[in-house]
Amino acid sequence: MSISEANEFVSNFHRHNKPVQGAKFALGASDGQRLVGVAIVGRPVARRLDDGMTAEVTRCCVSDDAPKGAPSFLYSRCWRVWAAMGGERLVTYTLQTESGASLRGAGWRVVAQSPSFAEGKGWTNRAGREWQPVIGQTKLRWEVAA
Repeated sequence: MSISEANEFVSNFHRHNKPVQGAKFALGASDGQRLVGVAIVGRPVARRLDDGMTAEVTRCCVSDDAPKGAPSFLYSRCWRVWAAMGGERLVTYTLQTESGASLRGAGWRVVAQSPSFAEGKGWTNRAGREWQPVIGQTKLRWEVAA
């Protein structure tokens, strides 16, 4: 699916994130009748992970009435596509308060903890970057690799 279609879905259904600015590809999940979830994959946000062989699932979003397992389906398909493109590692982040069950179900593992940032610090200290409350929360970095 197109990035703009996936971003529209994110605008309508994501609990705490906005659409992405750019991406490599987007995938959708259907229940046979309609779109129930999307995943968007792009370059890693963290500069040190951007080695050309690593990508990041920057958004994974499903509707409230999506079938059970839809997020795991999306995460596993993102890895399948990225590996087919020659990628060696795929990462994503969850809030520390989220269970990560969909990632564990897709074979991912926690590899690091990312600190929270106060407003005006870290990622948001550069001009033009908008503060979002989610930035102020601790996150877990998940990974799947070849």
